Amino acid sequence: MVKTLNAEEVTAKNVSKTEGGMKVKRSIGTFFATAFFFILSAIIVFPLLAGLIASFRPGRELIRRGLSISFDISTMNLNNYNYLFSGRPDAMKYWMWFKNSMLLTVTTVVLTLIICYFVAYAISMYEFKLQRVIFVLVIATMMVPFEILMLPLYKEVIALNLIDSMWGVMLPGLCAPSTIFFFHQYMKSLPKELLDAGRIDGANEYFIAVKIMMPIVKPAFSAMAILCAMGSWNNMLWPLMVFRSASKFTLTIGLNTLLTPYGNNYDMLIAGSMMAIVPILVLFLIFQKYIVDGMTAGAVKG
Repeated sequence: MVKTLNAEEVTAKNVSKTEGGMKVKRSIGTFFATAFFFILSAIIVFPLLAGLIASFRPGRELIRRGLSISFDISTMNLNNYNYLFSGRPDAMKYWMWFKNSMLLTVTTVVLTLIICYFVAYAISMYEFKLQRVIFVLVIATMMVPFEILMLPLYKEVIALNLIDSMWGVMLPGLCAPSTIFFFHQYMKSLPKELLDAGRIDGANEYFIAVKIMMPIVKPAFSAMAILCAMGSWNNMLWPLMVFRSASKFTLTIGLNTLLTPYGNNYDMLIAGSMMAIVPILVLFLIFQKYIVDGMTAGAVKG
């Protein structure tokens, strides 16, 4: 006797086959995605791991073997790091560069976040003439490479008599268009009723911007703090153009001076480069819980 299947059983079987096929495709996609990101992570981690291993070896080993993840435990020691903390003249120069970079980065990040926040707040929360024009100009500025702006900015810094000063390095980048755009996109997703509620309660515009809206934008501040700090900490070209005195060099410029035609101090160069990673790593660990929220919300237009 042949058993006939009704329409519901046939549909259930088709749905089951479809779900099974989707699970297989999803598993294959997950496998290839995992493999791709694993390879990408290995490519990114390799130079860091090679540099870390090299920092525990004498500089002559770096010249002889180059950067590699293979190592001989008998040649590894802490002499390079001991040299950094030895108090010798070269080591003192390193910490002077480190201090200059820290001061420049912290000041730049704080001022950039404050200025860009208020600019983005005005564009996104208020309606006024030329609002769209200003926003388009911000986006257009993002498309201009720094190499094109470098010479005009340099002439401007000379005209303002800011050569060889920290302000000459900071001022051209304090109103960063990318940071303004990020804050703008984040705040566009916030309800403007918050402003009306604050006004009804008698708060002025400054109080609303600082006490009500700014705490809500904390994830965006955290994400931008990381990006701005990385940009300022790793910046070399512009500070190299502005600074003249060796006592004002940042870490990136100072480490570059260790490579000269008259002799290369690889012992301090590699160990110092590894130590230069620590401040950004600490900053990331502090703000990492806000980064995903800030980057996700800031990337979606409300």
